[in-house]
This record gives sequence, structure tokens and C-alpha cells, in this order.
Amino acid sequence: MEVSMFLNTLTPKFYVALTGTSSLISGLILIFEWWYFRKYGTSFIEQVSVSHLRPLLGGVDSSSPTNSNTSNGDADSSRQSVSECKVWRNPLNLFRGAEYNRYTWVTGREPLTYYDMNLSAQDHQTFFTCDSDHLRPADAIMQKAWRERNPQARISAAHEALELEDCATAYILLAEEEATTIMEAERLFKQALKAGEGCYRRSQQLQHHGTQYEAQHRRDTNVLVYIKRRLAMCSRKLGRTREAVKMMRDLMKEFPLLSMFNIHENLLESLLELQNYADVQAVLAKYDDISLPKSATICYTAALLKARAVSDKFSPEAASRRGLSTAEMNAVEAIHRAVEFNPHVPKYLLEMKSLILPPEHILKRGDSEAIAYAFFHLQHWKRVEGALNLLHCTWEGTFRMIPYPLEKGHLFYPYPICTETADRELLPTVFHEVSVYPKKELPFFILFTAGLCSFTAMLALLTHQFPELMGVFAKAFLSTLFAPLNFIMEKVESILPSSLWHQLTRI
Repeated sequence: MEVSMFLNTLTPKFYVALTGTSSLISGLILIFEWWYFRKYGTSFIEQVSVSHLRPLLGGVDSSSPTNSNTSNGDADSSRQSVSECKVWRNPLNLFRGAEYNRYTWVTGREPLTYYDMNLSAQDHQTFFTCDSDHLRPADAIMQKAWRERNPQARISAAHEALELEDCATAYILLAEEEATTIMEAERLFKQALKAGEGCYRRSQQLQHHGTQYEAQHRRDTNVLVYIKRRLAMCSRKLGRTREAVKMMRDLMKEFPLLSMFNIHENLLESLLELQNYADVQAVLAKYDDISLPKSATICYTAALLKARAVSDKFSPEAASRRGLSTAEMNAVEAIHRAVEFNPHVPKYLLEMKSLILPPEHILKRGDSEAIAYAFFHLQHWKRVEGALNLLHCTWEGTFRMIPYPLEKGHLFYPYPICTETADRELLPTVFHEVSVYPKKELPFFILFTAGLCSFTAMLALLTHQFPELMGVFAKAFLSTLFAPLNFIMEKVESILPSSLWHQLTRI
């Protein structure tokens, strides 16, 4: 009864003032929430509830680790040596004739873009030619062949060069582009190896006789390393994995300074196939160093090894109750580190996005590198029980840890904003949707306050325009809201003695 009397005494001006004030307060909350999110990357209300209220209620926040000091040195050195959007040769690139062309025959699609193939042509001219090629007729022909855009013209030029003499680079071209099977490519590479070793020995003896001979020896070294690497890759593809590992180790010992070829990434993949995890860890210990550039293979292989130690028994429900153990924390940190380096990989490993054939060149931290990694390493993640489940439960937590906006970075230098443009040049966008950096989603409380602000602002406007009508609606709403309370009060009055009820109301 008293509530009804109070509501009847309220004037339309009260409702205008009430809705206007609530709209102003909700707007101020929204502005503060948005400013805090832009500066710190999280909602203030969510931060307070998680940091202060949840521990009081007995909750445990185990979704993300707090120890982020392990890679600070890594981050500092990476920031100093960053070269954004540099395109790298894919260490595990496929064979054009035996693999890429077979895909074209079956599907009618071109797996390689013109930009990608043009980069390969530039690589071939850099590694397989030198200024003294005009002195040898076969090398002069091959110098023109590497510049030729038409595949059949290149193959014809290689055959022409072989008619003059055993030319290692001619065998390379035929093995890459004319051979239709890996076995045929391996046969041609063995012939190339025989010719390449002869040229290498001759140029090695003459390399100190002048700059011309030195350049020729550098070219012959590149040719020999390329042939041996591709032979090792042929052995890996034909199932002779132990033989491939031996060839890669011998090659790395013979040419230790040629780290730019990233032969260790081929070795890591082969060792994972053999499930020789101790040797994988030994290779990582050497190449996962702050002074060396990172890659998805390095970061995700390190994460896989740490996940392997705990993934078979990992349960998100149990972890939320008891918290993460030290080993689980290390595994989660390694996954966060890998995801921050290349955030596109998890969707391919978790098969949330379909794979395509990897390009011949990759952009580190880009979609092209993610495709190249997942294409060869998905089977290794599947082989480790529970590894993909652990990745599924933890990888999205990375983006809550990285400061916002993206220019700030966390464990690595900031994510380059030019990767999407470069990936669109490297990947066939006709049948593949290029993955972009996962955008940071707005927290729930910012969306809630935005909706609340909009709703109260609309109420304030309607109340200002139609004060009497909105007053009627407000009285009806409040009467309905307080109806259960009035009902309870009436029941209490009927049950309690009138004298006792009178004393309670006076209190």
C-alpha cells in the first residue's frame, strides 16, 4: 500500500531526471571501460572480478600462466633483429613435377601463384648461376633456362645442356619439373650429385685464384648442398626416414655455415616421424636460441615436446579445480609462445580450417608458414595422445595475454601488419581464404555497458518527449515489479498480531 502511494506521488519530471541520470552514469562507465580496454587489453570490471572477487569466493584462475619472464631475452633480441615481411624459401617445399603438377592434373587448379614462382626463379638465378657461366656452354644455356617463364622451354633447354656435357643444374631442373614421380626425381638427383661433386672439387682447388673462381666455387657449393638436401627429402618421402636423417646430419656437418637453408627444419620433421624425441630436443637446444631467428617449426615443436609430457592425463575440469602443475604450466606457456609467434597454425592443427598444398615460399608468422608447418606436422601432433586437446583448451588464451593494441607485443616483437598482403600474393586466394590475425574480441562487460547505455539513453529521450505516457508505463512496470513484495507483506500482516506488526513498522 505504501509503495503504491509512493509511486502515485512521483511526477513526470522525476522520471525524466531518473532516466537522464542513469543514462549519464552508464555512458561514463562505458567510456571508462573502453579507455581501460584500449590501454590494457582487458575489461576493468572483468579484471576486478577475476583478481579480487573470485579468490574471495574460492575460485582458481588457471586458464593462463602468469610467469612470462622465460622469454624476455628472446623478446628483446627479436625486437632488435626483426625484418618484417621477409619472404623465405620453404624448407619443405614440394617437387613441381612429381607433386604440384599432379595436383593440377587431378583438380585443374594451380597450387602456386605467379608471385611465388617468380620468387623461385630469382632464387634459382641467385644460387645456380654466376658471372663465369659464359665460359662453359652448358652453363650458359642453363643461365638462360632459369630465366625462362615457359616450363616446356626450361625443360628443353636443360636437355640441350645435357647434350653438351653432364650439367648438374640441368639435372636439377629436370628432377624438379619434368620427373612425374619421386623415384624418377631421385634418379635424376643422383646423376646431378655425381656431376655436382666433380664441379665442386675442381672449383675448390681454384677458389683462391681470383674473385671469378671464388664466385664459381660459391655457386658449386650451393648446387651441391641443394642436391644433397633434395636427395634426403626424396628418401624421406619414399619411407627411408633413417637414411634421410643420416644424410641431413652429414650435410649439416659438412656445411655448418649454411644455416640460411634451414636444413635443421627438415631434420626435425624426420626425427619426429621416427618418434626420436630425445634427438628432437637436442636439435631444438641448438637452434631455439635467442640469437637465431624463430620459425613455426621451432616454436610449435618445442610446444609439442612439452605438451607430450602432460597431455595424456590433462583434463581441463581437473586443472580448473586444482590449478596447473609445474609441467602443465610449462606446456601451456610453450603453447602460448608458439601461438603468439604464429597465431594461424592452431586452426589448421585442430582442423578448423582446411589445408592446401604449401607454397614454395613462406612468410614467417603468416598464413603461408602456418600451412607449410601444419601440412607436414599435423600427423606428429595427432600421434601424441592428448596434445591436440591441450592445444584446443589453451591456445585462445594467448590473445588475452598479449597487450592491446598489437603494436605492443609480448614475448616476441609486435605482429607485422603487412603479413596479410604478402600472404595474398603467396597463396592461391581463388580456392583458399587467407587467414588474418585473430582480432581481439570486445569483453562482455564492454558490450553489456554499451547496451545498457543505449537502452537508458533511449528511455531518457522517450521520457523527455512523452513524460506523462512514460510515467504511466513506469508506474505500471514498478507496480508489477513490487506486486510480489506487496503480496508477501499482506500475508505477513494477516499472520502476525497487529500489535507486533505495529512495533516492527515503527522500527
